[in-house]
Amino acid sequence: MSLLTDAQTIMQNALKAAQPDEAVRKALGEIDLSGKRRVLLVAVGKAAWQMSKAALVLLGKRVDGGVVITKHGHSMGPLSPLQVFEAGHPVPDEDTLAATRAALRLVEGVTEEDAVLLLVSGGGSALFEDAKVPLDALQDITRQMLAAGCDIVEINTVRKRLSNVKGGRFALRCAPAHVYAIILSDIIGDPLDMIASGPAYPDSSTREDALRIVERYHLQLPQQALDALEEETPKELPNVTSMVTGSVTQLCLSAAETARQLGYTPHILTASLRCQAREAGSFLASMAEYHQDSPHSLAYILGGETVVQLKGKGKGGRNQEIALSAVPILASCRNTCIFSLGSDGTDGPTDAAGGYADEHTQRKMKEAGVDPLVALEDNDAYPALRQVDGLIMTGPTGTNVNDLTVLLIKR
Repeated sequence: MSLLTDAQTIMQNALKAAQPDEAVRKALGEIDLSGKRRVLLVAVGKAAWQMSKAALVLLGKRVDGGVVITKHGHSMGPLSPLQVFEAGHPVPDEDTLAATRAALRLVEGVTEEDAVLLLVSGGGSALFEDAKVPLDALQDITRQMLAAGCDIVEINTVRKRLSNVKGGRFALRCAPAHVYAIILSDIIGDPLDMIASGPAYPDSSTREDALRIVERYHLQLPQQALDALEEETPKELPNVTSMVTGSVTQLCLSAAETARQLGYTPHILTASLRCQAREAGSFLASMAEYHQDSPHSLAYILGGETVVQLKGKGKGGRNQEIALSAVPILASCRNTCIFSLGSDGTDGPTDAAGGYADEHTQRKMKEAGVDPLVALEDNDAYPALRQVDGLIMTGPTGTNVNDLTVLLIKR
């Protein structure tokens, strides 16, 4: 088997193992809905459709209705009796607001005899929104934070204060009904108040935290947004039970097991990677260079989520940037590759899941008239990798548990 084939096999098996079906079924097995008059389902995030389908398979007609909100292109068809919506990500759009209004209408008039089953996955921060500021202002603030290189916790600390459904506020809208939140984690350490901006979890951050982020990154906010940041979020939610059902650790373990089956000695370096994407790529490539004399096939595995600080005007994503930043050093290696992908099947504002590079990538780029260093400085990884068939294209995967990055040295 070729190096590329090995990489594809590891990716496919890891994504298959990270599907939320079994995790949702396990969590539902711990919930007693027998005394409830109605069960209403609300699902938000990139894995919302798959999580909802798993819940319907188990609960069937026990679900009286619901709303599913996922990213544009991530719905896989109708899910009767649920309403399925698609909305904007990573920047909310008019579809986001319309879908969220449908979810709020669903829970109007609930009583303590009702239950709200809330299925949460990454991406929910953009997909689930009833904003305290005009949409164009919210979009501009979101883009500013993304361009500045804010990490997901910083972004959500600000966003939840601009919202009527984030930071535990959706749970308040559901009271006195009890909310059972089943959460697929896409944030390192599984902070329940930050995943999808914690629509049903007490907020651990403060107004001071949000204001410090605005100051640190020199964000330009209108007065209406600054006023919203001054309002404190709920710190107690007695009507909520929360369960985490999946994380990036399982993604890494599955990648390691497949690598072992393919003859590699696997090493999981971390499941909590958080740094600049180009730094991660350069570090892994340096490791590849150091281990070139190994007589054994090696696999170094990382999970987590890097960030990109936009300096150029190109097109790409954090996983593509990891691959591109490794290109110059990999040129001196043999039978070595680095690949990185988002488990949801998308990477930044592109249709690619991530990027792949090996010792031949730099030569191929130069033959195509692409300078990898120039492309990197312009944050232009997508067209550079596309020229050399280095884009990883999976389409929507049905899950979302951070990113997987792997270095393979085949001997």
